[in-house]
Amino acid sequence: MEHEESKKKILNRLKTIKGHIGGVEKMIVDDKPCEDIALQISAIRASVHKVGMLIMEDYANECIASNVDLPDEDIQKLEKVIHTLLEFTK
Repeated sequence: MEHEESKKKILNRLKTIKGHIGGVEKMIVDDKPCEDIALQISAIRASVHKVGMLIMEDYANECIASNVDLPDEDIQKLEKVIHTLLEFTK
């Protein structure tokens, strides 16, 4: 994934997380049921985890692309392995 594309994706997810946090604040002010609030907190936690994974994948790919002198085909294979490992850790 291109760095700028990845950066845009991460920033969009962070904006979404901000919106969800605002929603939870409003739920608390409005005395919504704990069950509903907990569900939203769970969704926020999953979103933050996803952002972390995107950042780690981008970082790993950037390190490989900039520090390894391999043919493009081999770099693509390494990027695929990184992606697979990160998917496994979900």
